[in-house]
Amino acid sequence: MTQNSLNRAVAKATGESISVIRSLGFSVADPDDASFDPERPLRRRPRIRIIDWDRLAAKRGGYLPQRSRCR
Repeated sequence: MTQNSLNRAVAKATGESISVIRSLGFSVADPDDASFDPERPLRRRPRIRIIDWDRLAAKRGGYLPQRSRCR
């Protein structure tokens, strides 16, 4: 199936114009690849960045003064 025939089929099924369907960027997914996600073609898991503030402060040597508790 070509991109043009896909756009025409989606436009016919939805009632939208072909230009609107073209701007939305439909594509044919591989039926053998069930995990296909066109928004993430590289299939990499997002890196979650967590800052351990205690470890960072210990590494820096504690440049900030410690707060004293009010009694």
